[in-house]
Amino acid sequence: MLDIVGQAYRNCDGITRRDALRVGALALGGLTLSHFFRSKAQAQPRGFKDTAVIQIFMGGGPSHLDMYDLKPDAPAEIRGEFKEISTRVPGIRISEHLPLQAAAMDKIAIVRSITHHNSSHLPSSHFVLTGHEPAGEITSNINPSSGSIVAKLRGPNVPGMPAYVAVPRRTSYGAAAYLGGAYEAFPTQKDPNAENFHVPNLRRLPDLSIDRLSSRQALAHDLDIMRRDVDAHGEMLALDRYSAQALDLITSEKVERAFDIEREPARVRDWYGRTPIGQNCLLARRLVEAGVTYVTCLSGGGWDTHVNNFSELKDVTLPRYDRAVAALVTDLYERGLGDRVMVMAFGEFGRTPRINADAGRDHWPGAMSVLFSGGGLKVGQMVGSTDSQGAYPTSKPYSPGCVLATMYHVMGIDYTHHFNDQSDRPIPVLPEGRPIMELI
Repeated sequence: MLDIVGQAYRNCDGITRRDALRVGALALGGLTLSHFFRSKAQAQPRGFKDTAVIQIFMGGGPSHLDMYDLKPDAPAEIRGEFKEISTRVPGIRISEHLPLQAAAMDKIAIVRSITHHNSSHLPSSHFVLTGHEPAGEITSNINPSSGSIVAKLRGPNVPGMPAYVAVPRRTSYGAAAYLGGAYEAFPTQKDPNAENFHVPNLRRLPDLSIDRLSSRQALAHDLDIMRRDVDAHGEMLALDRYSAQALDLITSEKVERAFDIEREPARVRDWYGRTPIGQNCLLARRLVEAGVTYVTCLSGGGWDTHVNNFSELKDVTLPRYDRAVAALVTDLYERGLGDRVMVMAFGEFGRTPRINADAGRDHWPGAMSVLFSGGGLKVGQMVGSTDSQGAYPTSKPYSPGCVLATMYHVMGIDYTHHFNDQSDRPIPVLPEGRPIMELI
């Protein structure tokens, strides 16, 4: 096996997260990706409409109070430095540092009454990305990520494309858990904003022609037959079939085109922003157009603002996030994909109402805001409200499970469905939560 290790990063808990993609290879190291096609007999599309999801994860915890839920009448130690501005939708006001989203507000819905009870990064991330709240601190997926569940129950919208892609690497708890490796995210591994961006697992060695790939595949096939002949327990999978699918992926012009962000005009790339989140979102749009069902995008960090919350948001994080999201949702609607592709953006919690001594805001799960767009949802609205300090919902509270139930509803997936884990225990897709009906 070949281990391909992505970037590590560290949050304020001091825990390094490192994602590794274990790539199965044929004998002689000739062909990668075949593990994605092993045990895939259950991953065929079920005939649902060809909806897709782009999920933007703001790991670290974005400040709802400085983005979508400002409190201009609160004391200075609560309201902070930012002011509200009007948006395209009368009566809806958001942060002055989100002007492009304000202009695209008719394509966006914000739910401000999401709440839970865990203020630690890792279990909260697991909760919002899987719908299952772990009992304590964890370092890996206990339950499958929403992307893995979509890959299992829907498969790709277009045959030959991956069902679940992570740009540039999977989210902190974006793994398949007991569903198995066939439903892991396919990561690009590289930053689409980098020069000469390419996806390593889709690039052949310079001296490896299609004929040589085919020859290696034939040799590996013969070796597999020999191995099966001595397999007393019948445990060998039909590797030749899955390897053939891997070969199709590697040699597919359709797949190559979808991942080739340099095909986009310079003006479009500039529109999204020449930043990691901007190019992540642009590549995600290309992928869902080509037939990928679920794409996760990392936002580039900068949300864990215990220190200098306002300067960090104003000068770095909000401008690049604002540009990327506004371009993405506008682009999707202009391309006629507003009913088919759902966008959602969130972190694992919000930030404290009271500003700390370091001009920062700390972890706060009592209230957080989630952005939705597309997917045929009712947009151009604010859903839910919080108290005068932005601490807790004053309207109907919604949980992370409700956020994911809304997504599963759009995807045509039964969120009450059960899987069996390694111990053969039935585990529901979601243990709690219902779709947010104001959006439906």
